[in-house]
Amino acid sequence: MFIGIDHGTTAMRFSSGSGEFGISREEATSFSFSDLSRLCPINEIEGIALSYSMGDNFSQITSIHKVKNRGLVSRDGAGKHIGGGTRVFDEVKKSGVPAVVIPGLHRGSPTDPRFRAYSHQASPEKIGIAYEVCHALGGDVVISDVSSNTVTLLVSNGRITGALDACIFAPGTRHGALDVDAIRRIDAGECTANEAFQHAGVDFSMPEGERMQTVAMYAAMECAAMLLLNPKARVALAGTLAPVIAPDVQSLIQKEVAVYDEWCASRGLARIARDVFSGVPEILGLGVDL
Repeated sequence: MFIGIDHGTTAMRFSSGSGEFGISREEATSFSFSDLSRLCPINEIEGIALSYSMGDNFSQITSIHKVKNRGLVSRDGAGKHIGGGTRVFDEVKKSGVPAVVIPGLHRGSPTDPRFRAYSHQASPEKIGIAYEVCHALGGDVVISDVSSNTVTLLVSNGRITGALDACIFAPGTRHGALDVDAIRRIDAGECTANEAFQHAGVDFSMPEGERMQTVAMYAAMECAAMLLLNPKARVALAGTLAPVIAPDVQSLIQKEVAVYDEWCASRGLARIARDVFSGVPEILGLGVDL
């Protein structure tokens, strides 16, 4: 059995590909490796693929024993720091079960060089989403993961071309890009940049009745932007908001949209674990270093 572990914005999700369970990141601070028995007997786990935070200190799918600083340049930056993901990472590492860590997309990644205008493109769990979607839809896909934040990726000919991260463009419910008002508040010392980022989503900026239409419009705009680079690509939405906004996105881009739920990442990571521990040397253009 192979397990995928998704370190999401608000929750940790665990999947065997056929079964899954989730816990809040706060609950994850007391995680024990034996908790994975909810998926299968512990002695039947053959390999694990997990994501952790931004994954910006390495660019290949790498053995958990080879990454430095849990794969991070620094814990500082955009996002909420709780400790649940750290606990899960360390429990997996000391378990003795073979495990790989998935990199995020950043300036060291083998994406289209033009996407390196920004230091960070996507966090590691998006690789799991892309792998799961490509398994079903083929190697030319635009995927927008929409929930607390919005991140959109492009895969062309089975390789990741690049991505637009949450702090660059489309807002989610909690997170979004820093606009002029946010910059002024930061400069005035009213909040940190990270606090501003965590309060830039539509839950804070839009009336309740307009929030989902707003998220849909910006997600559609990101999808349309990616389609400029690959017009033949199919379009998919993932995340908790995917089924909510899919009709609006489909109407805006005039293209059929496939819908995946919040378990897509952990399922895709389980698929990655199975494949890399079966000898696959590359996943969506990312090398494997066991």
